[in-house]
Amino acid sequence: MHSLKDKVSPEEWKQRVDLAAAFRLVALYGWDDLIFTHLSARVPGPEHHFLINPYALMFEEVTASSLVKIDVEGQPVEETPYIVNAAGFTIHSAVHMNREDAHSVIHLHTPFGQAVSAMSDGLLPHTQTAMIARHDVAYHEYEGIATDLEERDRLVADLGSKNAMLLRNHGTLTCGESVATAFVRMYFLERACEAQVHMLAAGRDGLHAPPQGVEAKVEQQSSGPGVAMISERLAWPALLRKLDRLDPSYRT
Repeated sequence: MHSLKDKVSPEEWKQRVDLAAAFRLVALYGWDDLIFTHLSARVPGPEHHFLINPYALMFEEVTASSLVKIDVEGQPVEETPYIVNAAGFTIHSAVHMNREDAHSVIHLHTPFGQAVSAMSDGLLPHTQTAMIARHDVAYHEYEGIATDLEERDRLVADLGSKNAMLLRNHGTLTCGESVATAFVRMYFLERACEAQVHMLAAGRDGLHAPPQGVEAKVEQQSSGPGVAMISERLAWPALLRKLDRLDPSYRT
């Protein structure tokens, strides 16, 4: 496929590169689910257009130019050789349309995320990583495969002002002002879920709970504008350098 770099605005191209990088990173960390689940990003500008993965490519194959530009209904707004899964955009459109700050949405079906989503207690505050993520996590009850547009209102109501969600019996979701912020939030959520599954494999009785007040302290330490700064200026450039060393083709 020919590069779209000279056919879109510099702002859109940057968003395309970042989102393509996020797909590659999801594959690199083993969080992908064949061609299923989605990552999306708002296209800069007045139109309510978004970028999403072609519904035929493995995440390790996604490039900046192969991303499909769609409207709020999940339909392509420009000619593309790829198909998209409009139904798969249901969850993403709910967040994008109702949260102006949600410029990127990531939704995964990892074994660890699904496991914790199915636990009645949800995410436990027994690790530092969990305490960093937990205060920003909402919960949404499972309603079946997300093709019902009416579910969008309930999902948004459950998410509220939080930036991460455990979709019960389903998986994980994060959003952010940028692809970088959404990805780093997902990294902490997934790491917390993975640690919890390993932790509970040793039994619940021997768990050591953090001292009283520590969880609230960690929430204060890991909230605010510093999250975006660390994500966008420190962690994300490092992750892009990692990808560039492994395979820079996501930039094409």
